[in-house]
Amino acid sequence: MSYAQRVADRRRAVFLRRARRVLLVALAAALMLIVEVSLISQLVSRNESAAVLAAQSPDDSGLTIPVPTIDQVEAEEPRCESSAAGDALTAKDPAALIEALGGAEQLREAVAAGAAPCVPLDDPVLPWVVVNKQRAIVPVDYAPQVQVPPSHVVEGGLRVDVVDAFERMVAAADEEGAGRVSLFSGYRSYATQVATYDAQVSARGESEADALSAHPGHSEHQLGLAVDVVACEAGGCGTIYQLGDTAQGQWLAENSWRFGWIIRYEDGQTETTGYDPEPWHLRYIGEELAAVYHEGGFRTLEEFFGLPAAPDYG
Repeated sequence: MSYAQRVADRRRAVFLRRARRVLLVALAAALMLIVEVSLISQLVSRNESAAVLAAQSPDDSGLTIPVPTIDQVEAEEPRCESSAAGDALTAKDPAALIEALGGAEQLREAVAAGAAPCVPLDDPVLPWVVVNKQRAIVPVDYAPQVQVPPSHVVEGGLRVDVVDAFERMVAAADEEGAGRVSLFSGYRSYATQVATYDAQVSARGESEADALSAHPGHSEHQLGLAVDVVACEAGGCGTIYQLGDTAQGQWLAENSWRFGWIIRYEDGQTETTGYDPEPWHLRYIGEELAAVYHEGGFRTLEEFFGLPAAPDYG
């Protein structure tokens, strides 16, 4: 199925869900009206003056019954208890689980409110898994199936199911005039992260290293869902530290969400993430959730999912 067809199917599903919710509200309103009419009839049968009843405001009569809103009807739906949610979780199908909970925005809101126990944030198979200084990868030696994308210059690859999303983003950046972007560092195994972190400690000391590199078992790179990227020109590619000042870096900050990616460690968020700003570090969470992340103005996954800040290791 093509991307356009998937988008059309999702929009159709959203339309049908919204139509169902509107129908539920209408039915609830009709039921409330029937109840209210019945109460009024009882009062009239007790010789209450029809004129007095007509003159009374809804507040004075005490008969006004609030009609539930769409949000209230949605909140009452046992989404996590549905067979669709159970099947999606068993299959570890993120798209199906999002649909079972009513959409990406509803999933995020439910998770942040603690109302979606069926949505794990610690399963490394799911694209929205949260790894930080307080949340280690489980199991610690997790290793996804990895593929090296064409747009790479140094090391590592990506989880096979997100290579296409990365390549489409890279192509769009070039086509839209920003320039060429290449993967500098992608997947790192637990063992590789041990060597990477130890090298940072040797060069900078533990405190500074912790602001730049994750402890083994706490690195998003081990998920295969994170990339460090560089800007490339005809004469070659720059370093990751130069990306933020390039047209490519600006384009990624504004557009990566369109392809399911977010800038994971933004400027001004160190007290939440525990890391210095890294405009070169992109994290894949899926197109639907990334759109909600962007439209909601979120700047960290911790805030997005209502999790505590993780500036230090526990």
